[in-house]
Amino acid sequence: MRLDIINCVLKPGEKLRFETLKTLYAVSFSTLREALSRLAAENLVISEGQRGFVVAPVSIADLNDLTNVRVLIEREALGMAIRNGDDRWEANILSTFHRMDKLQQRLGREYYLSEEWSAVHSEFHSALVSACGSPVLLEIRGKLFERAHRYRRMSSQFRPQWREKGAEHKMIGDAAVERNAEEALRLIDRHIRETSENVIEHAGHLFPATDTVASGRKRVLTAAAE
Repeated sequence: MRLDIINCVLKPGEKLRFETLKTLYAVSFSTLREALSRLAAENLVISEGQRGFVVAPVSIADLNDLTNVRVLIEREALGMAIRNGDDRWEANILSTFHRMDKLQQRLGREYYLSEEWSAVHSEFHSALVSACGSPVLLEIRGKLFERAHRYRRMSSQFRPQWREKGAEHKMIGDAAVERNAEEALRLIDRHIRETSENVIEHAGHLFPATDTVASGRKRVLTAAAE
C-alpha cells in the first residue's frame, strides 16, 4: 500500500475503503488498520476519525514549504559536514555513489521505480551530511527527506524528458569531497528545487484545481513581469 501511494496508484485525496483494501491486499482488518496507522505516522494517509482514512493530499503550497525547509536544512548539514568530514566520510560518499551509479546503470531508465535504488539513493544523501556532527539536525533532515519521497517519485514518473540525476549526484559528491562548499551548496540547492519544479510543471493533474489555476496565474504574471 505504501508503494501504491508513493507511485500514485492510490491517488492523493482518495478514500481508503476497508473492504476494497482488504480484497486488494489480501490482509485482515486488524493488519490493515495497523498498516494505515503506520502510514498516517509517515504523513502518507490521514485519519478522518469515524469516517476512516484517505490518502494524504498534495498541494503546491505544501511542496514549496517542504522544499524551502529542506534546502535550509540540507545546506546547513552539508556545510557542517564539509567542515568536519574526515577520510572515512569521503570514502563513504564515494562508495555509496558507486553503488547507486552501478545499480542505476543496471536498472535502466526506470531505475526510480526500484525500492532498492531508492534505499541506496537515501544512503548517498545521508552520507553527504553524515559528518555534520549534530544528531538532532540529522534526525530532522532524515524526516524531511522521507516526507519528500512521494514528490520525488511524482517528479520521476511524470516528467516528459530524461533527467540525468546520476551526473547531478556525481557533481554534488565531488564538490563535497573536494571541500568546495560554495559549489556543493549551490548544487544541492538546485538538485532539490529542480525536483519541485518538475512536479509543479508536469504532475498538475494530481493537485487540487485551485492549486493548478493559481500556479498558472503565477507563471503568467512572472512571464509578463519579465
